[in-house]
Amino acid sequence: MPALGQRTAARFTSGDTTCAAWHYPGTNGGCVVMAGGTSVTKEPATDLFAARFHAAGSSVLAFDHRRFGASGGTPRQVVRVDEQLADWDAAVAHAARLPEVDPDRIAVWGFSLAGGHVLRVAADHPGLGAAIAQTPLADARAVAPHALRSMTPLAALRLLGLAVADLLGGLAGRPPLLVPTAGPRGTVASLTTADAADGDRALDPDGRHTDWERTVAARIALQIGGYRPGRAADRIRCPLLVVVCDQDSSALPGPALRAARAVPHAEVLRLPGSHYAPFLAAHEPAVRAQIAFLERELTPTKAA
Repeated sequence: MPALGQRTAARFTSGDTTCAAWHYPGTNGGCVVMAGGTSVTKEPATDLFAARFHAAGSSVLAFDHRRFGASGGTPRQVVRVDEQLADWDAAVAHAARLPEVDPDRIAVWGFSLAGGHVLRVAADHPGLGAAIAQTPLADARAVAPHALRSMTPLAALRLLGLAVADLLGGLAGRPPLLVPTAGPRGTVASLTTADAADGDRALDPDGRHTDWERTVAARIALQIGGYRPGRAADRIRCPLLVVVCDQDSSALPGPALRAARAVPHAEVLRLPGSHYAPFLAAHEPAVRAQIAFLERELTPTKAA
């Protein structure tokens, strides 16, 4: 991995706060805007891929959604989809202002929940050069029954009770009630699918991301089920690469494949393994395919 000293801290305004980012200045005029899913902050979410994209010549802007990581916004650890989509809009606009970046050669990259955001962002920004949705949450309504079955009945009831209390408490101005973002079956966590617990060894195998808070406000259990970003796929006009893992039990491969079929210029990379396979055993084929895709789609000739 190239030295992380090749990046500098940056901030950009989004709504009434600012988002923290890492800026890797590249050499080829292209830029990849990156973020992670649910409560995953920019370092564990993007370091592994950002370093390779940067080594291949691209600039990278990797950011934290508001209310998470080093970004501003309170209350903390609360996922609000509309706000996060606005953060993506602000990040793309900031990337376009970077001095080494060609505004016509910007790509967006995200995985899991942020992979779903990528589908919406690409649909809303027809001028993007490319988009990569890795194991995306393309249809939370389709995923919700499977996620519920992965919980024990008692854990599901306890999570639902916490979610209601958290939502009502938020309306009353009380601090969020936090639950682990992921956990094993039987625990009270936002996600307890078979591969949810792989996140730590995939994203932080050395335990160096000590500032990464692996919690989320419990109200997400009531709010996320209506998020269906894959339904915007037929509006995507830029080239799209969808990375699907055949044994993904967290986001499921089916909704992502359906979204890809709706996009005129979509490619699908199917990999063996579960939700985090692109960070684990399938990392090398995943990152090589993504670099090749970016080099092909963000060329100056394509932009022109």
